[in-house]
Amino acid sequence: MSFGRILTAMVTPMNEALEIDYEEAVRLAQHLIGHGSDSVVVCGTTGEAPTVTADEKVKLFRVVKEALGKTPVIAGIGSYSTEATIALARQAATTGVDGFLVVVPYYNKPSQEGLYQHFKAIAEATTVPLILYNVPSRTSANLMPATVKRLAEIPNIVALKEAAGSVDQVTELKRMLPPEFVIYSGDDSMTLPMLALGCNGIISVAAHVIGNEMKQMVDAWFAGNTAQAIQWHLDLFPIFKGIFVTTNPVPIKAMVNMLGIKAGGVRLPLVKATSEEIKFLDELMDDIKKLRLNKKNEAHEISELKVASAKPSDAIV
Repeated sequence: MSFGRILTAMVTPMNEALEIDYEEAVRLAQHLIGHGSDSVVVCGTTGEAPTVTADEKVKLFRVVKEALGKTPVIAGIGSYSTEATIALARQAATTGVDGFLVVVPYYNKPSQEGLYQHFKAIAEATTVPLILYNVPSRTSANLMPATVKRLAEIPNIVALKEAAGSVDQVTELKRMLPPEFVIYSGDDSMTLPMLALGCNGIISVAAHVIGNEMKQMVDAWFAGNTAQAIQWHLDLFPIFKGIFVTTNPVPIKAMVNMLGIKAGGVRLPLVKATSEEIKFLDELMDDIKKLRLNKKNEAHEISELKVASAKPSDAIV
């Protein structure tokens, strides 16, 4: 099944007691699908997976999938324990989710053979399609292209979220992997460079607040409008970077709150954004509004030019 081009790794809304707000999670998921996203990822890193319990995760998978119906929902199930990940995979499979996002085990730093055996064991324990997730800055282990190539031979390992931040590594992946194996950028700012290398899309954080704009960038690229796609990348780049002013998902949760969706706070050991960070994020939201206004004005001017050029000439021949 296709997960689409833009998948948003959604935050996990919480109430004032930092209990999961399942109704608001459904509202957020529906908002994302209505604003540029093709699919949602539930309980990834952005969804505070390390501090959400297994029972909470399973309930969250179920309610979001029931609400979105045929829209793909990917469940974040990865951990540093193969046995625990398999147990959660089996529970999550009963919720009807369409795929699993499985992060490289963190903290225990397995070898490449250990990584291969970890993902192989999880894939063999379920029939649900798996997306591998490589993010060395968080896990301390880098899933190398040669290991991904071995894993791609397993039928239900179908995609990779690549967030090593290396164009060279992405190039090696594209050289080694079969063309049908899907590669998503795991960094918003790397979306266009990775599309240029033949990758398929983005598992995004920024799409919480600029999903429609990211869709226009990605659609422009695949339509062959490279200059337009590049301009979108340049315009959106400060937002891609600004939403990481402090540890993810602290900033994006604050910005979702600014949208009027009650994302709430974050669980310890994360802490809420400082007043200075909130001020910066407020200004970033203003920048998004200005960008939209400028784009709207540009589109209006282009439309007027087209109308004017289509009118018959008043010249006397």
